[in-house]
Amino acid sequence: MSLHVFLYGGRVSTTLAPAPVRSSARPAPRRRTRILALPEARWALAALVAFLAALALDLGGAPAWAYGPLYAVAYAAGGWEPALEGLRALREKTLDVDLLMIVAALGAAAIGQVLDGALLIVIFATSGALEALATARTADSVRGLLDLAPTTATRVTAEREETVPTADLSVGDVLLVRPGERIGADGTVVDGAGEVDQATITGESLPVLKTPGDEVFAGTLNGTGALRVRVGRDPADSVIARIVTLVEEASRTKAPTQLFIEKIEQRYAVGVVVATLAVFGIPLAFGAGLTDALLRAMTFMIVASPCAVVLATMPPLLSAIANAGRHGVLVKSAVAMERLGEIDTAALDKTGTLTEGAPEVTAVRPLPGSGLDEDGLLALAAAAEHPSEHPLARAVVAAARARGLAVAPAQDFTATPGRGVTAVVDGHEVHVGRADTPDDDRTTVQVTRDGTPVGTLALADRLRADAAPATASLTTLTGTAPTLLTGDNAPAAARVAAATGITDVRADLLPEGKVEAVRELERTGRKVLFVGDGVNDAPALAAAHAGVAMGRAGSDLALETADAVVVRDELTAVPAVVRLSRSARRLVVQNLVIAGAFITVLVLWDLIGHLPLPLGVAGHEGSTVLVGLNGLRLLRESAWRSAGAQEA
Repeated sequence: MSLHVFLYGGRVSTTLAPAPVRSSARPAPRRRTRILALPEARWALAALVAFLAALALDLGGAPAWAYGPLYAVAYAAGGWEPALEGLRALREKTLDVDLLMIVAALGAAAIGQVLDGALLIVIFATSGALEALATARTADSVRGLLDLAPTTATRVTAEREETVPTADLSVGDVLLVRPGERIGADGTVVDGAGEVDQATITGESLPVLKTPGDEVFAGTLNGTGALRVRVGRDPADSVIARIVTLVEEASRTKAPTQLFIEKIEQRYAVGVVVATLAVFGIPLAFGAGLTDALLRAMTFMIVASPCAVVLATMPPLLSAIANAGRHGVLVKSAVAMERLGEIDTAALDKTGTLTEGAPEVTAVRPLPGSGLDEDGLLALAAAAEHPSEHPLARAVVAAARARGLAVAPAQDFTATPGRGVTAVVDGHEVHVGRADTPDDDRTTVQVTRDGTPVGTLALADRLRADAAPATASLTTLTGTAPTLLTGDNAPAAARVAAATGITDVRADLLPEGKVEAVRELERTGRKVLFVGDGVNDAPALAAAHAGVAMGRAGSDLALETADAVVVRDELTAVPAVVRLSRSARRLVVQNLVIAGAFITVLVLWDLIGHLPLPLGVAGHEGSTVLVGLNGLRLLRESAWRSAGAQEA
């Protein structure tokens, strides 16, 4: 049944087409599949339009010949595909629940409940379209990741430079990577120096200076300086390619749950069909009239329909999704909402998750005898840095403006990769560059004037204001402090951990290291929630029991892979949505008990006594309305406030 499969981890398969040729400097924007491009969506829309038109005519008192054909169109448009799939399954000696629901809908129509049957068809068709869209968007996101790696590169030989497809590169080839170009393959720098933005791979918030002997990764961006890189891995084995593989493999680890649900569906479907035939055949064999036996069997099929149980799960989960969405958290499906409530351990990325992902000036230290105070030193450095586009330069200029300082114009500006910038400010030659002695976990730059050091500036990634409260809340929820997983260096990770109360810190991790850390936690029986934002976090988001992406600076792949996205970028929304999910799961249990009780009573009534068809339909629909209203309680504003305020 499409609705059931959609809610509980539908059949998703990702097929990647070859990526088109792109410029090596900048990947083209990723194309997203539009819902109306999918045939499932077009059929669902046709069924919905026909149903609404028929319903309007029916309720308006129009004759049956006016609305009857429209109901028939709704049945045909929304039901032909699951009916065909069900018949194909029958040929393979399996019973598809989709077919059972089509039969139930037709059975309802056969005994005069045309509207009920059409409504079931429309619901199934709509959920099937949503499932198809989710599958297509997953494929889009993985294909978009492949676009990060350039499809061409400049290969240097003894005779010439030549542009070649990256797929044709071999280990040992030497590449020329100019400023602003993406690196075509994993390898080692053999000549030149440049500051490479490798946040997509390691999550580091600042570009990293690369000099001969340093490793570089395919898909990372060379910001300044030309590099010559010797290819160290086949392009098919690059870190970017391995991230794609990790995402696909981790996504497939959810298949056992899907298989379990399919087994339950199969057994239930067989049971209902066998029971319906028995309810029809046994009384007929003992002399009951054909009409009475058929009416009893159709009533049984309606009251035994699993729709009541499935719909018992929808209102609380979808209400929780809607409530979370109003408060800036996009939860992608009911199964994702359910998974969020099951977690008992949290693992967090650092850059862009616990921190803002951008450097800021944390200390201004003029040297004695320089004749400068803090404002004077900062204004001097900002003047020299103003023409630069480097993240550190932008942070220095932003700090000066935040203090209301005037930034003098600079002349004769030059930038040297790894060495900083030089400019003439008010007739003095000013140089701003990295200091030889780093300040613990911070980046330290030294300012010199006419060759004489006049002070230093310390910069660090800014901690989110809500990082500590969010980690404390997650600790309360799960009973254990979160684990910090980051590709950044150990001192920077330790500073953030100390500020947020985290004791388990794992630094210098590549994407596969984060995945292994998540799997290590899960091997101990834990259900892990991973929170991240970068491309490098996508495999861990897919591997974890539940994944949440921070939306403001989150990569496309992280946003698509995660089960939920914090659109407003408020970290405290993460524990709030976990609590909301737990409330939804409690209501799901309540609703299943209510739905199960109604089905049991109605089925026994039909089997033991004589259940009138109108009463059977009323009881079936009444149970659906009851569990629906119970689930809608989570739409209230107070439900989110309660989730955000609870401490346990």
